[in-house]
Amino acid sequence: MDLHDYEDVAENYDLYLDAMYRNEDNHSGFQEFYLDFAREYGKEGVIDIACGTGAVLLYLAEHGIMADGTDLSEAMCRVADEKARQKGFRLHIFPANMTEFRSDRKYSCAIIARSGFMHLLTPELQKAALLNIRENLVDGGMLTFNTFDPHPFFQAQQMKTRETDYSFRLEYTNKQGQHEKIYNAISYDPYTQIMSGNWKYEVLDDQGNIIEERIRPLKMRQTYRQEMKYLLELTGYEIVDIFGGYHMESGNRSAKNVIWCVRKK
Repeated sequence: MDLHDYEDVAENYDLYLDAMYRNEDNHSGFQEFYLDFAREYGKEGVIDIACGTGAVLLYLAEHGIMADGTDLSEAMCRVADEKARQKGFRLHIFPANMTEFRSDRKYSCAIIARSGFMHLLTPELQKAALLNIRENLVDGGMLTFNTFDPHPFFQAQQMKTRETDYSFRLEYTNKQGQHEKIYNAISYDPYTQIMSGNWKYEVLDDQGNIIEERIRPLKMRQTYRQEMKYLLELTGYEIVDIFGGYHMESGNRSAKNVIWCVRKK
């Protein structure tokens, strides 16, 4: 199982992301970016792949774009659907793997927001996902997703880190009104290009004592740009733009977020 498959993670996901982004916002402007992308390319339908709890999906709906949503995690889909219904939206949100999902329609715009694509842990899975998404796009349909530029300094550090070498990330108040602290540990395997780690959640009482601890796993794969370019060519896409951030920064230099905008040939 992955971090996002757990009910406790799904129900608290929005709460701790809000706290995380207050301290280290690597996704500033992401909702506006995807809204502009959907407005430009989504006239024949939009699908939000790896939609999570609906941060992009609901933002699009609030601005008049009724997109479909899918995610591998059933728990995340349930939370997204509940949020949509509370806002008065009836959206088609369904659990499915991005390597094999099928819809009763084709789309002119597909979005994999933030780091969703990086949860595909092998080149074979990446290829399968790109081919499957291509099958769900109309001719000339657009896909956007992001990767990170691998950084040798951090790779070297993570190659020495064990999955139990925890570092403090943030603290927040969970859905039950309890105070939680979150720690994570990440190690890197240069042969598979996979970052493996655990997230540790500590629930505290009013005196600051730990009354509960949960460990949740997380794996993501780093992909180099040239590798990605070959993979896109192999799966029938042409690159339209590469940005270095959600404010459309130049993609010509190393970036924390590499945002790919590609078209089905």
